[in-house]
Parts: sequence; C-alpha cells; structure tokens
Amino acid sequence: MKINIVCVGTLKEKYLHDAVIEYQKRISRFANCEIIEVKEERLPQNYSNSDIELVKEKESVRLKDKIEGYFVLLDINGTMLDSVKFSKKIEQIKQTNSTISFVIGGSYGVSENLKQNSDLRLSFSPMTFPHQLARVMLLEQIYRAFTISNNITYHK
Repeated sequence: MKINIVCVGTLKEKYLHDAVIEYQKRISRFANCEIIEVKEERLPQNYSNSDIELVKEKESVRLKDKIEGYFVLLDINGTMLDSVKFSKKIEQIKQTNSTISFVIGGSYGVSENLKQNSDLRLSFSPMTFPHQLARVMLLEQIYRAFTISNNITYHK
C-alpha cells in the first residue's frame, strides 16, 4: 500500500518536521508513506475575495497533479470518523486501491472543483487547525489506524 500526503507549503517548525519524520518511520512498517509538497501562493498586500479564489485555484491545480488513487480531502466540513472507523475505512479502501492520497489544502482551503472530485472529505474537528499541524495529526491517525487494524497495542 502507498500513502501520499499531498499538501500546500513546507513545514517551517523543526518540532513539526521531527514529528512528521517519526510518524513516517512508524507507518513504514505497514505502507510506503510519501509527503508531497506543492508551492504555496502568496496574496497581494491589499487582497480581495477574488484574489483568495485565484490562490485556491492555483494551489488546487498543483495539488490535483499529484493525486493518485483514492482521494481523501481534509475538509473542516467533511465527515468525522473516530479512530476505529477511520481504521476500517482505510482497510476498506485497500481492498480496491493500492494508493490513497490525503490532501491538505493551504490557508484558504481548496477550490470547489477539487472538493467535488474527492472520494471522501474528512474532518478532524469543527475547529480550525494550522495546515502544518494537520499534517502531523493526519500522520498520527494513519499510524493509529494501522495499529488498530493489525491488533498492535497503541490505541486506547
């Protein structure tokens, strides 16, 4: 199984980078996990709503080019799953797909077109999290899902 984490921007904080490396290492027992970063667009000094939409469109085109297999979009308005249900969902996806691409948009989200093309919209919470932290949270949940499905003590 191959898992792609496709995201906008790079990690700027060392502690987040270290956490990503640790969870990638843990996940490698179960799947090949790759982080794919695309360029983050910048807004002009005095921006408008149309500027924000343009940023979302440009970033979404870059994201779309990197998506393979089953497409899960992290979306605050998506479906919320507990860890056990998330584990079952990954097992279900594995039956028909060899690759899962999890997509984390930029600060302003992704285009409506990209949302509509997702196979699953997944939400961690109705709260808003920085997209850099969401990357670590996603990796931890993927690792947790694999430990659940393989009956390895980690999940409580």
